[in-house]
Amino acid sequence: MIESAPESAAADAADLAVLAGMPQVVDHVAVARLYGEPLFAMPQDLYIPPDALEVFLEAFEGPLDLLLYLIRKQNFNILDIPMLSVTKQYLVYVEQIRKRNLELAAEYLLMAAMLIEIKSRMLLPPKKTADGEEAEDPRAELVRRLLEYEQMKVAAARLNAVPQYGRDFLKASIFIEQSLQPRFPEVHLVDLQEAWRDILKRAKLVQHHKISREELSVREHMSIVLRKLQGRRFVGFEDLFDPIQGTPVLVVTFIALLELAKETLIEITQAEAFAPIYVRLAYSPT
Repeated sequence: MIESAPESAAADAADLAVLAGMPQVVDHVAVARLYGEPLFAMPQDLYIPPDALEVFLEAFEGPLDLLLYLIRKQNFNILDIPMLSVTKQYLVYVEQIRKRNLELAAEYLLMAAMLIEIKSRMLLPPKKTADGEEAEDPRAELVRRLLEYEQMKVAAARLNAVPQYGRDFLKASIFIEQSLQPRFPEVHLVDLQEAWRDILKRAKLVQHHKISREELSVREHMSIVLRKLQGRRFVGFEDLFDPIQGTPVLVVTFIALLELAKETLIEITQAEAFAPIYVRLAYSPT
């Protein structure tokens, strides 16, 4: 039930004051906070308008919300509502809001009349229908409305728990300055001409050389070198090569000389540094 309990309220306020870091008092609690400091007594020379300290708490969204609150708070069975207890508590609340806001109390007064009517019908002996069946419980319509309202309230709470744009999150946005985008300068005709000339110059520097495969025998050229040295005491190194035959023949001839020197069939001599180089057959004593 909604009752005034000053002792309990004072004790709860004292506990809250301790948790908030406010000093405890024995007789009363702070009535307000001024610049963060607790105020334990109203100033005697301060004029306060009659409605200045009125506080309106929109705790209920309508008569059904208030009835549902009273039923759930006291763990009443919603299918078997104790109309006397609920109606008394409901009328106490309606009387409080009627003194402050008559327009707001009109809707609650309508529900109060409905509760009184239901309670009156419950006091009368039940009447049977034309079919001989028992009459419907006078509370059935109210119970149906309360159950529907509770379902809608639970659904609204679930929807409210869903993250909402603008309340729980914001859309990510990135601002990109236009100056960050690459801007390439304009190309003039003279620049194109210079680039084309550079390409032509590089094209002229590129030369193609066709390589053909030619099979040459090192052993064969070793025999040719030996025949040239046969019967001669010394032969100049340059005389063993014929530039007209081409680079491949010159390379193979040089390899043949190296192979002959390795096998000690020829000797390569030089009188002194930077002197002419001579080749002769290796000396073999008889």
